[in-house]
Amino acid sequence: MVMRTWLKKARPRKLPFRRHVTRAAVALIYRDEPGSEALFFIQRARRDGDPWSGDMAFPGGRLQPGDRSSRDTAMRETGEETGLNLYREGLYRGRLSDLLTRHHSRWRPMVVTPHVFRWQGDTAFQLNHEARQGVWIPLAYLADPANQSRLPINTPLGTLTFPCCRYQDYCIWGLSYSMMREYLDKHGVS
Repeated sequence: MVMRTWLKKARPRKLPFRRHVTRAAVALIYRDEPGSEALFFIQRARRDGDPWSGDMAFPGGRLQPGDRSSRDTAMRETGEETGLNLYREGLYRGRLSDLLTRHHSRWRPMVVTPHVFRWQGDTAFQLNHEARQGVWIPLAYLADPANQSRLPINTPLGTLTFPCCRYQDYCIWGLSYSMMREYLDKHGVS
């Protein structure tokens, strides 16, 4: 495989206050064998009180006291949620820009750091209770303008529309969509 340098040249945005708020990290896992370039997504399990219940996402979660770094968090959480062992079969490629969101049901800020890994194992996965489905989606499909859409969401402020990508019965939007777009833009697929 040709080593990609696109991510090393990227200058991801690091939010200066990230160490003073709740932090989370996710893993964008890609495979790049010719003819099967794809990103791995999970569909979150449906749970009461979870504002992103059932949404498409990248595996990940909150930093825990034992985690050495946000990259370690992304790797640990991926193993717990999907059975994909990034310590053994993931090649770390870099990070993308920090994103600001809110901490689940509270209005406190949370910073999410996406980390990118090239998958070097087989594509089988074993989901835990936090994930409902797992799917490898072709990069060409994700980048195709014909597959981009708008998602209306009812809010207290009225109906807002967000950009999204629809794949089969899945809809990628919000933070996951933003991370996906940054990845595709830096990868040169868009």
